[in-house]
Amino acid sequence: MKRTQLFSLILLISALLASGCCDCRKRSKLAKPLVGTEWQLVQLMAKDVVAEEDSYRITFKSDGTIVGKGDCNILSATFQTTPSRSLEIKNLGSTRKLCKNFELENKFMDMLEGVTHYEMDADHMILLSNGTLVAILKAVTE
Repeated sequence: MKRTQLFSLILLISALLASGCCDCRKRSKLAKPLVGTEWQLVQLMAKDVVAEEDSYRITFKSDGTIVGKGDCNILSATFQTTPSRSLEIKNLGSTRKLCKNFELENKFMDMLEGVTHYEMDADHMILLSNGTLVAILKAVTE
């Protein structure tokens, strides 16, 4: 990881932590597990994403698969993690409907295929590709 990318990541995580309340116990209660939580995209390549209620969501399942939805296409993949929070997403496939926002959906799919690591901050998951922040997802609470 390049020194500037590491510094940027540290600043981002510090900012996310500082923007929340000062009570660390409350933040830890907000923490969501990677597996079993439904995650919705809120930022992609440093741009905010305002998605429809059921779009741009993924769920990591305990059997090593991912299920989800882009703009209008259903997606599936497999994943592997390590204790150091490396993340590899493989075998990504989806239905092939023409969506109204197909460019964003393609960027979302490409981003998932390029992820190398993840970080957790309360109810947010930060996805990284070789040290570069590529996406932020928020746990869905319904």
